[in-house]
Amino acid sequence: MESIGVLLVAQVIPYLEQELNKRYNLYRIWDFPQKSQFLIQHGASIRAVVGRSTAGADSELIDALPKLEIISSSSVGVDQIDVKKCKERGIRVTITPDVLTDEVADLAIGLILSLLRRISECDRFVRNGNWKHQLTTKFSGKTVGIVGLGRIGTAIAKRAEGFNCSICYYSRTQKQESKYKYYPNVVELASNCDILVVACSLTEETHHIINREVINALGPKGFLINIGRGKHVDEPELVSALLEGRLGGAGLDVFENEPHVPEELLSLENVVLLPHCGSGTIETRTAMADLVLGNLEAHFLGKPLLTPLV
Repeated sequence: MESIGVLLVAQVIPYLEQELNKRYNLYRIWDFPQKSQFLIQHGASIRAVVGRSTAGADSELIDALPKLEIISSSSVGVDQIDVKKCKERGIRVTITPDVLTDEVADLAIGLILSLLRRISECDRFVRNGNWKHQLTTKFSGKTVGIVGLGRIGTAIAKRAEGFNCSICYYSRTQKQESKYKYYPNVVELASNCDILVVACSLTEETHHIINREVINALGPKGFLINIGRGKHVDEPELVSALLEGRLGGAGLDVFENEPHVPEELLSLENVVLLPHCGSGTIETRTAMADLVLGNLEAHFLGKPLLTPLV
């Protein structure tokens, strides 16, 4: 399979890049500053694209690759891929579900604890030679509202139950098998919880699903956690609410225009900021890489895909 052209459109862990380089004729998009010229010269030889949450294949790239057969993304989100065009062209799309569920759920709980107990702030406090610190807020027993009760949302709920939290949720449809309280819209959910966790997929319907009305419903004693996608949240509204005291705090692993983080957030002590590292453990990224490699191998050997989306 060494002659098969594969285009890598995002930085990945060294293990994945090395394995792709060993197995295929690998093109790294960042090696070609003149992208349009590269696609003219090599586009017809590329049969696969490998991406991740930050980069995939939009309509323009897909059109430039006439022999593209498969897009294998090291991610569960497909907001960087034109899935509709892939279906039209018969291009297969694979993702890496399940293997990152635990890590993202763990991080969500970590953000909650860090935010409510001001762990990061207390760490800086001690490093600056101080000791006495203001009282913080407990997590145990709070009501946690989850936007999107899929794999990750469910894993977060189970972990929060370990802290004796009450769980409620919003999703496109009510989960008949779920024991958690369902709210038919996000405003109602935000009005009835202490901590609102965003864990849904990014679609046209969920873009800015956390808007001014939702933030106001959560209120000055409420906390927002986003481990989904940055575009789930109307970021200027979030910044305004935090600056004006209309929201108690926020724990954010994702941002609307990554890697840009609004400057106003950097000086706020009631905000915890992370660099989109929800799945960022050695174990999980390796497992994700193996799924990417396994899906490519299965496709080119004519075998069933391991984790197909399209």
